[in-house]
Amino acid sequence: MGDGNYLVMKKISATRGEGKRRGMVPKGVIHVRASPNNTVITIADAGGRVVSWVSAGACGFKGAKKSTAFAAQAAADSTIRTLIDRGVERAEVVINGPGPGRDTALRAPCGSGIVLVPVRDVTPVPHNGCRPPGARHV
Repeated sequence: MGDGNYLVMKKISATRGEGKRRGMVPKGVIHVRASPNNTVITIADAGGRVVSWVSAGACGFKGAKKSTAFAAQAAADSTIRTLIDRGVERAEVVINGPGPGRDTALRAPCGSGIVLVPVRDVTPVPHNGCRPPGARHV
């Protein structure tokens, strides 16, 4: 060890986000996935990293109540609180799916003071692709 050819190990800090504003996101992307059974709202930053997510089921709704517009509104209100805590000023909204909560989840951020830049609907629409399933035989 006297010749100076040894490896110096650097201590790695256990806390994340040290030395920067932790969790502050100036511009975010709100992904709304409105399925027929549930509504999932995901917040990501501009780089695509997920910051937070909430669903109607995580807000306490169970069973058929998850697929209502009221449950989607409760999930969107929870999302708005998270956005305000993270310091988001501008947000892009991406809506996907045919569920009943898609319009309600979009109305909640409108009155919160967050500027919604573009609102995109990326619901896949088949161009006469797969054959639909036949009618049920009861």
